[in-house]
Amino acid sequence: MFNSNVTSRNIRQSLALATFVAGAFAAASAAVAGECPAGKMQANVRPMVDQKAVGVTDVTLGAINLEKQPANIKERELRFRKLTIEPGGIVPWHSHDDRPALIFVQQGEIVEYASNCSEPIVHKAGQIRPEVAGTSHWWKNLGKETVILYVGDVRKDPHDHNM
Repeated sequence: MFNSNVTSRNIRQSLALATFVAGAFAAASAAVAGECPAGKMQANVRPMVDQKAVGVTDVTLGAINLEKQPANIKERELRFRKLTIEPGGIVPWHSHDDRPALIFVQQGEIVEYASNCSEPIVHKAGQIRPEVAGTSHWWKNLGKETVILYVGDVRKDPHDHNM
């Protein structure tokens, strides 16, 4: 009886470890999102477009006041959101000059129209897109599948509702 309990516990622990390792490899293998093709990057090559959000749901899942944390980053908030973009949906033009972000494409495929790239940039499920100072852009779901993005950003103005 003792041996079967020990064996069962060892099997469960081994399975848990294997699951953890597989998950870690899956997370580590997430590719960096599509990039501007070589020779197509140029400052302000794409002008700002004035569009409204279409078919986009933006839900804040959580936020942390960074001034109250050991990092003590004054007047900044770390925010984590889920954006759902329906087919034909548009995330309107916005800038990341004062709001760095990381975007994980969880589902679907979406096209980015960046101010510093003359070609559209395609982002696919499993990819991560860093958005930093110098990035202004808009996105459109040209596919037939709903796109789901998870976004972590650092914003200064809690009333800033840019996507």
